[in-house]
Amino acid sequence: MPRLLPNRPLLTATALVGALAMVPITTSAMAAVDSSTVRQFDRFLDVYNRIKADYVDKVDDDMLIKGAIQGMLAALDPHSSYVDALDFDNLKIQTEGNYGGLGLTVSMEDGAIKVIAPQEDTPAGRAGVKSGDYITHIDGKLIYGQSLDEAISQMRGKPGTKIKLTIVRPGRDKPIELTLTREVIVQRPVKWEVRGDVGYININTFSENTGADTRAAIMAIDKALGHRPLGYVVDLRDNGGGLLTQAIAVSDAFLDHGEIVSQRGREKSDIERYYAKPGDDAHGLPVIVLTNSGTASASEIVAGALQDHHRALIMGERSFGKGSVQTLLPLGPETALRLTTARYYTPSGRSVQEGGIEPDIKVPEISDPDYKTRPVFREADLRRHLINEVKADNAILEEDTKTDPRFAMTPEQLKKQGIEDFQLYYALKTIARLGGPAQIAAATKPPVK
Repeated sequence: MPRLLPNRPLLTATALVGALAMVPITTSAMAAVDSSTVRQFDRFLDVYNRIKADYVDKVDDDMLIKGAIQGMLAALDPHSSYVDALDFDNLKIQTEGNYGGLGLTVSMEDGAIKVIAPQEDTPAGRAGVKSGDYITHIDGKLIYGQSLDEAISQMRGKPGTKIKLTIVRPGRDKPIELTLTREVIVQRPVKWEVRGDVGYININTFSENTGADTRAAIMAIDKALGHRPLGYVVDLRDNGGGLLTQAIAVSDAFLDHGEIVSQRGREKSDIERYYAKPGDDAHGLPVIVLTNSGTASASEIVAGALQDHHRALIMGERSFGKGSVQTLLPLGPETALRLTTARYYTPSGRSVQEGGIEPDIKVPEISDPDYKTRPVFREADLRRHLINEVKADNAILEEDTKTDPRFAMTPEQLKKQGIEDFQLYYALKTIARLGGPAQIAAATKPPVK
């Protein structure tokens, strides 16, 4: 969840590294540095000078400094990074604009490009690319070892042009070859529809208008029905997060009082709390929130707030477990540090870091043919992830060991019944029970395409 702070001076060694070879480490910025740290800087500068003098090719200073900064941040946690001009464009796209591409959110893992989540109604989403897939080749060329920026640049391009991806999916014996056509990827953070007398709100990302769009969706559902619905299903599956402000706004749409989230920094006194304003846009009607392993960050704030206030039933699978806040600290016109500066906590004081949000009702996505064989990827699987400092004691919770017989159905059996998305089907049916058998039939009827 990036926060953009105003420009302020950063008295750090990385900001001065290019000049340290000529400036003694006795400036005010380094006054508090002890002798052991000075020796570490000496070692760093020795490596820098050896590379400049002896490397087989001439090396650009900007490349060395950028690499040093990236290495320093990579030693902290998976979400702290150096943001250059291209990264700024990527962040802007995530929160504001549209682009020509495939509709994928990707990350770098040990030199490989890993899919975090495909966006709905995009070439990647329609082709069946899944969270946890690895992209190994683009247009037949191996991309292992390339930078994340280079891979993203190759996948983006002019709408209407074709691109071939080779994907390795854990659990599959052979690579998957896909030919996709780039499109203008339009950011539509919120979509809604009416299923019987149940309102379905699908939130894909937390960009700058997600809160307002969620409120508009609630109003549109009321208007489409001509009356208030039986309740709402809010779909946060594969929503990788976004802006903290919008997570608060979405939570506030379903709450009329109380704390939504708190974020806590290094010092005990460094705590910020955010509260709901009076007025529940959903008028207290039942809410089910769908989550899975791709539900991360801002999405987990919403799920955690509604769960702690007993405002919604969380259904699906355990969420990703990213409970940290990143702040953008500008270094110049087009560069910044994306630095982890705080952990966030749900209203009851839970940290979702590592553990994520446990659903109130566990419902597997059995309509996914790869459900049983595809490994699940979460925050705790990332190297150098932040440790959860507040461990929840779930020993007193009673574990339901009984398996719903419907969870044993195969994707083929579900397809024969017209069920393409079992988790959504289960959630809609749960809300529709409030209206009786007729509503169950109406809410779970396959949509007309």
